[in-house]
Amino acid sequence: MKDKVFITREIPSVATELLKENNIEVDTWTDLAPPTKEEIIQEGQKAQAIISMVSDPLDKVFFESCSHLKVISNFAVGVNNIDLKTASKKNIPIGNTPDVLTDATADLALCLLLALSRNLLPSIKNAKEGDWRRWEPLGFLGTALQKKSLGIIGMGRIGQSFAKKCHFGLGMNIVYHSRNDIPHVNEEYKIQKSSLEETLRSDVVSIHCDLNSSTKHLMNRRTFSLMKKEAYFINTSRGEVVDQKDLFEVLKNNKIKGAGLDVTSPEPLPPTDELFGLENIIITPHIASATKEARDQMATIAAKNVILGLRGQELLHSVTS
Repeated sequence: MKDKVFITREIPSVATELLKENNIEVDTWTDLAPPTKEEIIQEGQKAQAIISMVSDPLDKVFFESCSHLKVISNFAVGVNNIDLKTASKKNIPIGNTPDVLTDATADLALCLLLALSRNLLPSIKNAKEGDWRRWEPLGFLGTALQKKSLGIIGMGRIGQSFAKKCHFGLGMNIVYHSRNDIPHVNEEYKIQKSSLEETLRSDVVSIHCDLNSSTKHLMNRRTFSLMKKEAYFINTSRGEVVDQKDLFEVLKNNKIKGAGLDVTSPEPLPPTDELFGLENIIITPHIASATKEARDQMATIAAKNVILGLRGQELLHSVTS
């Protein structure tokens, strides 16, 4: 009898092809609406493996109901959606897909920054709606990024990639705050790790940290108050790092110049959310890793994790509690 894997969304076909080549039956959720926790449990009970998304709540109740599973691979780097302690108690290995979406995510952060700093969306709207009547010497004046300071919170792989693009591509000066001092970063940019407060005083603040008990709502009324009035805020990490009510108040009252978010809490963000009513924010639907190259590599790793897990072998990329 074939092992079966349940995939909670449609993912690139390279994964399903690889799984089928290894004699694994594939069951993919194809409805437009994502499966509920109850539906994931129901489908999981009929499978030996799951490829899950970062928004799928695989909590203690899930693991109590699906303790027979041989492996789970999250189609993401982060695994905040998974109760790793319970998974460990149930001896269910958990995989993820690191290292392949670094540049794609950094590129998206750069897209958000450039769009904000050059008033891209309002200028496109102006042209599209027929309000472009003449060349305006004072129209849509943006902010030059050259020689501005970029404060990065979380100097991991993605933070380092974003720093490199902005420093060598745009001539920005790098400031960073991270759990640990990073010698090669210090040497490359001739800097030292800064305090959170110093980093927040940069011209641009970009979040690249993971989500944990110390970073949840790291950006709140107090920390936003430390930012410059002319500063831009970028978040491509996790929505829960930001207190969105506080961000709304800061943007509404023009305490910072603008914000670009690729992640929100919740996801998807309801179209009625007050953030969408603001002119000085750009919100994208969690598309940081959305290049064909990155998603194909993520799918391949997720499939290989499942294949190895079903064989009782060490996963290609695994996480522990």
